[in-house]
Amino acid sequence: MPVTAGDIDAVCELINDLCGICLDASKSYLIESRLGQIVEKHGCTSYADLVQKVRRGTDASLKNQVVDAITTNETLFFRDSYLFEALRYKALPELIDSKEKTAFPTRLRLWSAACSTGQEPYSLAMTLAEMIPDVNRWDIQIMGTDISDAVIAKASRGWYATHEIERGVSPERLQRFFLADGSGWRVRDEIRAMCSFQRQNLLEPLGMSARFDMVFCRNVAIYFTREVRRDLFQRIATTMSPQGYLFVGAQEFLADIGPNFAPQNHCRGTFYRPNMTNIPVYVR
Repeated sequence: MPVTAGDIDAVCELINDLCGICLDASKSYLIESRLGQIVEKHGCTSYADLVQKVRRGTDASLKNQVVDAITTNETLFFRDSYLFEALRYKALPELIDSKEKTAFPTRLRLWSAACSTGQEPYSLAMTLAEMIPDVNRWDIQIMGTDISDAVIAKASRGWYATHEIERGVSPERLQRFFLADGSGWRVRDEIRAMCSFQRQNLLEPLGMSARFDMVFCRNVAIYFTREVRRDLFQRIATTMSPQGYLFVGAQEFLADIGPNFAPQNHCRGTFYRPNMTNIPVYVR
């Protein structure tokens, strides 16, 4: 079914309302390729008709199908190795040192926002296991969230096909952190135990009770408008501890959000410490 100009306007407005992704007329091919089957499946007369059915809200699964179809779930283990180098050699050692004299020196709280199918949270858990000799004695919680129920379900299972494992997992890590399971691999229980997953639409109130030591929100805000992006990261900052570290995507720079979002560059990776005062400013 061809996409009309009216269809594009209706779909773009709906997608922006549902998940903050900003589309325009140049994305008509994406709308047609990703939503065409849903239009046919639900007997819609047009893409605008699909939009009306979603907005009426009589079929909750239909909204989820649209969100799942339009959002990009591209991810892999240890994506952007330089970020994990900055984590390993700078942020995490500093964080652990800063906790030594606190009431909870072995408690770590991490949040992987827009975690897709779970590779990032599990990569973080594996990194902690490699760096902390007695990691099983630590109180570590890594929360992964995503807007898609389908990808959260997959992340919770912790099972990955061989081609997913080959994208980022070294032979050494495969042997240490995974078990062969059928035609793929399952994350070992000691790594899965650090991670939990739940649905979270980043446009909605975050409602986080934890104060996170580290937040990873990468490669999602690039699809948002400037206003939505600014609001999101300001709200994320309220969920973080005073010493907390914020990691974003390689193309996401936050210095325009406010003076407390000054970038720090290490090992070619960039992070922010929005709740910490008197930190040095690094200019890219």
